[in-house]
Amino acid sequence: MKSVVARSLYDYWTKLRGQRPAPERNEVDPAAIRGLLGDTFILEALDRHTYSFRLAGTRLCAAYGRELKGRNMLDFWSGKDRESIACLLAAVVEDGAAAVFGLSATNERGQIMPVEVMFLPLHHEGPNHTRILGCFAPMDQPYWLGLYPVVRQPLQSLRLIWPDEKPAFLLNTEKVDGTHGGSPVRHDPPPLRFDRRRPVPPQASGRVFRHFRVIEGGRSD
Repeated sequence: MKSVVARSLYDYWTKLRGQRPAPERNEVDPAAIRGLLGDTFILEALDRHTYSFRLAGTRLCAAYGRELKGRNMLDFWSGKDRESIACLLAAVVEDGAAAVFGLSATNERGQIMPVEVMFLPLHHEGPNHTRILGCFAPMDQPYWLGLYPVVRQPLQSLRLIWPDEKPAFLLNTEKVDGTHGGSPVRHDPPPLRFDRRRPVPPQASGRVFRHFRVIEGGRSD
């Protein structure tokens, strides 16, 4: 993670969750991250095509020149970029991954602002992580931010981070729950969910996992 905002939010989330896959939604204390609130947001996962903003920070709303509450996060992209973000969000909700990606936020004048965005799972009722804590962290503060709204944001990089070093669906295959004929019985892994391939930027590090780059461990640097 390159931005101070993303690293700080990840460290806070890691402290909250402890040894669990993710913290509870009601454990997030706005006062504890007051300096980050303007850049943070919370999404509600309604289904695989709808991730609605429940909360959005003031600086994030200013970047787009509008209130974002109730809007679908996926509507900010189209085509392959939308498919890629949908895959990231599915990994966060269903497998407890953290996701970080870079984009080029561009206004109607063609001026570009590099931004780092992060998704972190939160548990809230049911088996999946139906709330997502995130941040929208500009790498610099151009004069036009808040004056000329962002109208395009093509993706530049995509990363999944498994805080416990392995995806939840792989950890499940390693759980021994009994024996049969003297041999350990293991769960068969579920089918992989990411079917579409997207080129991985050369600057990303880690091993390749389908069209994402898997970062082993939960370090924030």
